[in-house]
Amino acid sequence: MDALKAVGCERVFVEKASGAQRDRPELKAALDYVRAGDTIVVWKLDRLARSLKQLIETVDDLQRREIGFRSLTEAIDTTTPGGRLIFHIFAALAEFERSIIRERTMAGLLAARSRGRVGGRPRSLTEQDLQIARALLREHALSVADIASRLGVTSSTLYRYLPSARSSQLLQFVEDGTE
Repeated sequence: MDALKAVGCERVFVEKASGAQRDRPELKAALDYVRAGDTIVVWKLDRLARSLKQLIETVDDLQRREIGFRSLTEAIDTTTPGGRLIFHIFAALAEFERSIIRERTMAGLLAARSRGRVGGRPRSLTEQDLQIARALLREHALSVADIASRLGVTSSTLYRYLPSARSSQLLQFVEDGTE
């Protein structure tokens, strides 16, 4: 923030979302705010976008609108031919760095799995919960929605754990004549 203010930025937009996300309200607000002759300034190139395609699309759009782009860390200024060349080089390097990070992350997860570590979200339903759900489904005592509610999950979660619940529910409708 200090560096942006030091170079004379009149308005600063602070994005809370990850740069990897496409839908970023503050970036959209900044792009809507700037006019021909203005320059968008970022602290670092990856603050504008994380993929080379997105970065080039955004800077091309700015150039069409006669808006400059500067990155303070990489000393890029697209208002000059040399700055545009440097921009394309750094954009390619930023995408390469992101690919390396993704590759390392995947390798780390694979290594952890091979050592028996399991990541991810904890299961929503225990085996005991599933046994109860199966019993209630067999008895046709409650609907899938009611069973899911009692177990503290949504119907779609229960269906994910027990795909047969769909056919069981359909069977109940046919037997009851309520379909």
